[in-house]
Amino acid sequence: MNKKEKAPFNRTLDISNEDISRYSRQLLQIDKPVKAGKIYGKIIHMDIFNAVKYLPDSFVDLMFIDPPYNLSKKFNSSIFKEMGLHDYELWLDSWLKEMKRLLKPDASLYICGDWKSSPAIYNIASKYFKVQNRITWEREKGRGSKHNWKNCSEDIWFFTMSDKFTFNIDDVKIKRKVLAPYKTGKGEPKDWENEGNESFRITHPSNIWTDITIPFWSMPENTDHPTQKPEKLLAKIILASSNPGDLVFDPFIGSGTTAVTAKKLGRNYSGVEIDELFCCLTSKRLELADKNKSIQGFDGGVFWERNTLSERNKKNNINK
Repeated sequence: MNKKEKAPFNRTLDISNEDISRYSRQLLQIDKPVKAGKIYGKIIHMDIFNAVKYLPDSFVDLMFIDPPYNLSKKFNSSIFKEMGLHDYELWLDSWLKEMKRLLKPDASLYICGDWKSSPAIYNIASKYFKVQNRITWEREKGRGSKHNWKNCSEDIWFFTMSDKFTFNIDDVKIKRKVLAPYKTGKGEPKDWENEGNESFRITHPSNIWTDITIPFWSMPENTDHPTQKPEKLLAKIILASSNPGDLVFDPFIGSGTTAVTAKKLGRNYSGVEIDELFCCLTSKRLELADKNKSIQGFDGGVFWERNTLSERNKKNNINK
């Protein structure tokens, strides 16, 4: 792969032809049924339609799915074509029904979509799983339009196999700035605390997420994948709906955010990806995660509102 010339502060992850040669040897392909231990910590370089028939039963604790939305889009070596809503539902159904066999009885499943694909996701997935919630998160990037509202949100549907499932609420609380801190009659802070000259409150998370930053050129997690999800977004889902040591699985793993974040958070991981370049990007990111386990916007066991953590760190560095 030809290396692009980058701007001085562009930290987008590069992958060379030498990288592809090395990492491609680490990828797994399967042509017969395998046990779960065989695929732990492995990226399966295959089409999920072929791979699923060889995957074991009931081995996944948490599944995250970011399928192609119902848009015409090029994903390096493959192209997805927009189709009618009914045909898109049939396409979803053709592989989503196969995912149920892979999940443990108390497993959770999250499926991403935009405003056009979201109804189809609900219609099909609700046939096989229990609907728990719909998360809407703000994508602060994107072009405006002169004739329509700017599209800057996406959905993530939260499903479970049953009424018994993992949800670690204390692991996904948010740290928010308090602009008008309220005090008790004794003059003591009420549900907030001071840090330097600023006030913060730890709050329960909602199903509206406005604290997510889309990976961009100055962030080391950024890649050239066209629909890369942020590590912070995956961290919320992984911490809430799995426990340390659980298996997190992604059947459309792309550039590997699910696996990388799972590894950083002490979970097992596996996933499937049809494109070799994206598989190798995932492998390189997993190797780098051994050296750096930080997740942008997550620190001290809490999630910070967008930009507040970086601003705090800047101030702390100035004060040292």
